[in-house]
Formats: sequence, C-alpha cells, structure tokens
Amino acid sequence: MSDLLTLMEVGAPVAALGGGGVYLRAKHPAAYWCTAGLPISAARLLGTYGSTMESCGLTVQPSRLRALLVQATTRREVWPVPPRRGLIRPTSTGMRVRLRLAPGQEPADVAASAERLRHAWGVHAVYVSEVKPGVVELRLVGFDVLRQVRMPRKVEGGLLKVPVALREDATAYVRDYRTVPHQLSLGATLSGKSMFLRHLVAGLAPQPVALVGIDCKRGVELAPFAPRLSALATDPGQAAELLPVLVQLMGDRYDLIKARQGIAPETPDEEITSDIWGLPESERPVPVVVFVDEVAELFMVATRKDEDRRDEMVTQLIRLAQLGRAAGIYLEVCGQRFGAELGKGATMLRAQLTGRVCHRVNDEASAKMALGDIAPEAVGAACAIAPERPGLAVAGDTSGGWSRIRTPYLSLADAAATCAASAHLVPDVPALDRFRPVVPVGPANPPVSLVKPRPVTG
Repeated sequence: MSDLLTLMEVGAPVAALGGGGVYLRAKHPAAYWCTAGLPISAARLLGTYGSTMESCGLTVQPSRLRALLVQATTRREVWPVPPRRGLIRPTSTGMRVRLRLAPGQEPADVAASAERLRHAWGVHAVYVSEVKPGVVELRLVGFDVLRQVRMPRKVEGGLLKVPVALREDATAYVRDYRTVPHQLSLGATLSGKSMFLRHLVAGLAPQPVALVGIDCKRGVELAPFAPRLSALATDPGQAAELLPVLVQLMGDRYDLIKARQGIAPETPDEEITSDIWGLPESERPVPVVVFVDEVAELFMVATRKDEDRRDEMVTQLIRLAQLGRAAGIYLEVCGQRFGAELGKGATMLRAQLTGRVCHRVNDEASAKMALGDIAPEAVGAACAIAPERPGLAVAGDTSGGWSRIRTPYLSLADAAATCAASAHLVPDVPALDRFRPVVPVGPANPPVSLVKPRPVTG
C-alpha cells in the first residue's frame, strides 16, 4: 500500500507537468519552443546527425588521405562522412545551422531531404538556402508560425520597402517596390486582401512617397486614409480623369530624365541615368504608388460610351505598368478575379504585374489567374487555403519562386491614425492637387433620430 501511495505521489507531478506541456504546446507554441522544444530538438540533431545524414544519402566516401590516416591511427573501419556541421544558432522560432557540403554535393541534394530531416529532428519545417558556393544554411522552424503571426523584431526597411507579412520560414515578407515595381493581389471576400492593402498604406505613410488611390467602391476601402493620399478616385468617372494625369506626369518625368541625358563632356558617368533614381537628390521627383482596389470595376461597362471609357482607362493602366517604373510610378492592383473575361487588355495588364499575391479564392481558375503563368506548382497551395485563416496567401514573382505568407492583424482605426499622423508628409505634386481628397476638419454630425422621445410624466 505504501508503495502505491509513493507511486501516486511521484506520478501526479509528472502527469501535471506533461499536461502543462501539452497545453503550452497547443495554446502558446512560441513559449513551448523556448522552454522545451528547442532543447529536445537540439539534442536530437546533435545525437543523430551522422546517422540521419547517412539515411538521407547525404554522406560521401572520405578522401584517400583521410582514410589512410584513420586506418593508421585508429585501425578502425572507415565510414562515409556527412557534411561538416557548424554551430547551432537558436532563434525564437527555431534553429539555424550551416553545413559545408562535401565534394560532389549540391544544395538541391539537401533540399530534397528536408522532409526527412524535419521528422528526424522533430521540428515543424526545414528550409534550405545557399549562403555561398559549398555552404548551405538549414533554417529549422519549431512550430507553425503562421497560426499566430508575430513579425520579427528586426526587419530591413528603407524607402519603398514595407514589411507586410510573415513567411512560413519565420522571415519577413517585405514589399520592395524598387525590386518588384508592380504587383497583383487577388482574393475572395474576407480572405485578408484588404488587410494586406491596409499594411501597405500604413507602411508607406511615414515615407516621402505620394500615395494615389483608385477605389471604385465609393472609397470605402481607401477613404479612411484620405489625410495621407495625394489623390483619390472613388468611381470610374473620376478614375477616367485621374489616369490621364498620371500618364502625363510620367511623360513629364521622362522629359526630365532626357534633359539630364543631354550628355556634356564634363558630365560624370554616375550622373548619366535612365530612371529617376540616377538623378541628383535635389532634382529627383517624389515616387508615386498607385493603389487600385477592385480593378474589375474599371472593366465593367453598361453602354457603348462606357466601353470607350473602359478601353481608354485600360490602355493608360497598361502604359503605366510598362513605363512607370523608370518614372518612379508603381502599381498595386487588387481584385477578386482578374482574367481575360474582364475584357480587352486585361491579360496584357496582368503580364506587366511582376509580383503576385493570391489569398483564398473561390475557384481554381482564379488561382491560375494569379500564379499559373509564373509558378504553376503554387496554384495547389493557393487553393488549399482554409477560410478559418484570413490573411494567409501565396506570394510569388516572375522568377518562379513562391512561399506562403500571412498578414498580421491591423485594425482600420490604427491604420487611419497612422495616415492622419503622417498627413504633413504629403508631397507637393501640383498635377494631383485637384484630385486631393477633402478631409473633414471635425467629427461628423451625429445622425438625427427619427424616434419620438417618450413624454416625461410627473
């Protein structure tokens, strides 16, 4: 009986500790990783590194000199050697370790074994990246970082760079307009597309950038950011007036660049340029980012007159997409669907949009519109996004690379407050002055109640 009581006294704390670990892992995976997951996975990696590499086919026969030295000094059998491993560097979301590849190996060999390494070392995912020839880095992610998004503390920023989401490998997805000048973002209702756009506007608001909005849903998406916008069109009619002004602005900037290219003998080589970024800072015009929300509204027509206006607007958008980068004009096009069925010019415009972000869509055809022409293997990943995870998306570009990302939550009030606080940074672009949205000075008057109050009785 006493032995039974002793066993119960010892087992109760162990069971409680195990239950606490299970709860911590389910509800607070980051805390569980830092307290228990990291030591366990690190011990597995250190203890099974050689055998795991051998089972994955990542070992090679040692050199003849090394084999002779081993036989001469230890007289034991010579075993195949794995890639030389560097120090394990723990992070808040996983671990990083560098491997020096053996002669004859390539990074693709390690990447092909990533799933085996994940199971062997008990982590959520393993990602392989090349550091330099002969050296790769394994990024081990301990848990699903996209379930509860927490952006990294240190993110490389700069002009026209916005950390807008978190990648599945726990690194930040940075929207860099100078690297990827134009982008298409697709997503169904409640997929998180508006949250993505909200982060972009709030991230660009403190920067010396002119922000232009075209929101044909009467401005319900972009109107809260009016204090920071240099121009806003809220219906196709206003958009038809704004787009020619942007095209003319682009032409004026090309004239400025051409004037600078009137190369004189004394002109230094560094001052000869083909875009605005080569101009001296004192002469460089401010960059312009154009947000187009629900681009399909620009393609919808009801009459012959509307069709002519549609064709003109699409032509101007295509010109901005083809020539705007050198003039410092960048496009961020959003919509639910974007394909040839929208009308003439839709496919040509989509081909000019280098970056692609596909949130949850209602059908496979919509995913193919966004990713099918640049990363066909990413279409299946986009179709597998569950409605319970708003903000989850697949991001790709014309290089063929793609990854899953998720945007953290940002309330509309916080984003609007950021834009209001940055209202003094609206640059002076005279061509856009007549499209500048009117911002109310004070709070709007409360609506008058139509309910007659009950009379007060004594």
